[in-house]
Amino acid sequence: MKAVIENDKVILHEDEINMLPRLTTKSVAYINQQAKNKDGKPFLLYVPLGSPHTPILPTKEWQGKSGLGPYADFVMQTDATVGAITKALQDNGLSENTIVIFSSDNGTSKAAKIEALADKGHIVSAGYRGSKSDLWDGGHRIPFIVKWPGVVKPNSTSNELICLTDMFATFSEITDAPMPSKAGEDSVSFLSALKGEKIKSTRAGVIHHSISGHFGYRQGKWKLLLARGSAGWSSPQEDDASLDNMPIAQLYNMENDAAETTNLYTTHPEIAEKLLDQLELDIKKGRSTTGEFSQNDMDDIILWKKRTVKRSKKAKKKRKKKSKN
Repeated sequence: MKAVIENDKVILHEDEINMLPRLTTKSVAYINQQAKNKDGKPFLLYVPLGSPHTPILPTKEWQGKSGLGPYADFVMQTDATVGAITKALQDNGLSENTIVIFSSDNGTSKAAKIEALADKGHIVSAGYRGSKSDLWDGGHRIPFIVKWPGVVKPNSTSNELICLTDMFATFSEITDAPMPSKAGEDSVSFLSALKGEKIKSTRAGVIHHSISGHFGYRQGKWKLLLARGSAGWSSPQEDDASLDNMPIAQLYNMENDAAETTNLYTTHPEIAEKLLDQLELDIKKGRSTTGEFSQNDMDDIILWKKRTVKRSKKAKKKRKKKSKN
């Protein structure tokens, strides 16, 4: 994260703490420059912020501002960057005809010291189970904020299920640029949702994946997880001895149980089987939307991961003690 690249060339190496200010300055400068163009052509600014990812490095002016710790300070500084970008649009008279989308790629990392934040009253996953790396929604459910004057109603919300992959098809529809037949195989336009309407989709569900490669599948209110535990960094992990007598998978009704506390895998086997069949079909087709067959990046996709036999010394002692008794 030290490399500064312009036009495919590394122009210098910068201390990580200076990266967010650099991105802020460059973003504002780009908007100012585009505003000067007399041709009126549309422009795209994609700002892939490194913050608040590790290393957690708020600059001196932001250190201590949140009162919650370095991570929260870094989040505040990130918010200020978004504010600087939207202000640049406003200052240049571009706010009313510009779409602004703000989102993230996953839930909060344990590097943020989640428990310490909770002790101070800040619950990072807002009641959803787990965090970054997990199959649970604390790892997958993210903020998605859109400002589009004249199209998106201010202060409105939508309950439609979308995925970040859907931005491809959405931009395609907005710009009236057809998608290639073998591109965006898992992408569905959510333009109708931005207008307060239902999404018309050929996709049966959304495929999930954890850091350890465990699969999950979301269809409507149902969510199937092909793992006993978090499948990530949260406890219990897949090699935890406490999971030995647990079902091999998890099924949740996200409408009634968004916190994923009651596993319905054994009581609703027909729903679990239906979701698993659809996931297998999506993999076989190489896509989750209708369209031309698309080759997967690898041939041997393993849906059910083998549980590791490696256990901690503590777990081994516990199991040894049980066998003696």
